[in-house]
Amino acid sequence: MSQRTKIKALLESGKTDIDVTVKGWVRTFRNNQFIALNDGSTNNTLQVIVDFENTAPALLKRITTGAAISATGKLVASLGKGQSVEVKAATIEILGDSDPEKYPLQPKKHSLEFLREIAHLRFRTNTFGAVFRVRNTLAFAVHQFFQERGFIYLHTPIITASDAEGAGETFHVTNFDMANPPKTETGEIDYKQDFFGRATNLTVSGQLEGELGAMGMSDIYTFGPTFRAENSNTTRHLAEFWMIEPEMAFYDAKDNADLAEALLKYVITYALDKNKDDIEFLTQRLLEEEKQKPQNERSEMTLIEKLQFCLANDFERLTYTEAIDILKESTPNKKKKFQYLVEGWGTDLQSEHERYLVEKHFKKPVILTDYPKEIKSFYMRQNDDGKTVAAMDILFPGIGEIVGGSQREERLDRLEQRMDEIGIPKDELWWYLDTRRFGGCPHAGFGLGFERLVLFVTGMGNIRDVIPFPRFPKNAEF
Repeated sequence: MSQRTKIKALLESGKTDIDVTVKGWVRTFRNNQFIALNDGSTNNTLQVIVDFENTAPALLKRITTGAAISATGKLVASLGKGQSVEVKAATIEILGDSDPEKYPLQPKKHSLEFLREIAHLRFRTNTFGAVFRVRNTLAFAVHQFFQERGFIYLHTPIITASDAEGAGETFHVTNFDMANPPKTETGEIDYKQDFFGRATNLTVSGQLEGELGAMGMSDIYTFGPTFRAENSNTTRHLAEFWMIEPEMAFYDAKDNADLAEALLKYVITYALDKNKDDIEFLTQRLLEEEKQKPQNERSEMTLIEKLQFCLANDFERLTYTEAIDILKESTPNKKKKFQYLVEGWGTDLQSEHERYLVEKHFKKPVILTDYPKEIKSFYMRQNDDGKTVAAMDILFPGIGEIVGGSQREERLDRLEQRMDEIGIPKDELWWYLDTRRFGGCPHAGFGLGFERLVLFVTGMGNIRDVIPFPRFPKNAEF
């Protein structure tokens, strides 16, 4: 079965007049003679020529859209338009039949909504082939970036007893019969009898455990699934998604921002280099999609221009306070065009505000720093002004926030004081506080939502289309 050459390798080899075996799925079969074959290694199909006069009619009938076949023959220069080489098949073998009356992916344009319903087959389309090859490249580039810099890849737990964000939107993990769980004397569920001896949930972040690793190995990163039980049906939210979370000892807020900017530029450059054809295809796809929109809703840049725009510019750095002043005086705020008006300092910025700063005001990616402590998490380092924390968000065109991070609070007294203020029980995070008791040091880290990165690089409009099997409210199909 291993005697095959992938279509991408054949098309890039420049070789002709060699014997080859190709295997893949039939996209189309014209005139009982021309098979367009695709194997997922590239969006390009390879034309396979069938000698129909010397092929059994029963075999020809089985060469249908969606069928898996193996073709052996000679790779020759093509005389026809649309391809440089083709295979003159000596033998064709049907590896898997596909009933043309029932196969959902007919050779025509399908809506993304329809393809979401058949996510088990959408890998065979040009759009999703391109998206998931780009996703693969970005994942590899993330690892390569950190490995080149001496970071340790740390696997943090998926089942945890902590809620790092303090938001309470977690999926609970239990082996109780929930119709009849054991109760305490006061009538509450007795989690001491549960599998882990306490209440547990699926992780919302690997950050807290990542900090523990950084406190002994200096530079670590996690890259794994995270879960939010948020009843959100937007194009930007998933219940299960992947996060990249580095934590670095002996880093301050500026070091943190520098690393995040370098990471984003590195992985975008890598994808543009390794997935040129896929990104060009996705650029054209987006242009066609934009034609359906009113002129004022169309992007000013193509997908490739948007990616290069992020590489060509140093990210603009400003404080939250400076951003609020800009937004307060902005035309859309004064003319009440923002859905959420910016009243003044303390406002929690929305996506529309973030996108205004990036796309209209600065016309480049933005790193916002020093947010009010009231709208940020307990573990962020408090600044000397007593009002703000050393937080950092990176804002991108079309997306808004793509990275969120901070210098972490390494001072035990300040951290405990903040936990008391917002009601986080210190006894449950004794292990986290120990890293401040025993050799604490300045350290920092950030989180990059991987699907948001893939969304940005592919130009797709819905986050459910950049993860193979999306999980969202009322949906856990496939």
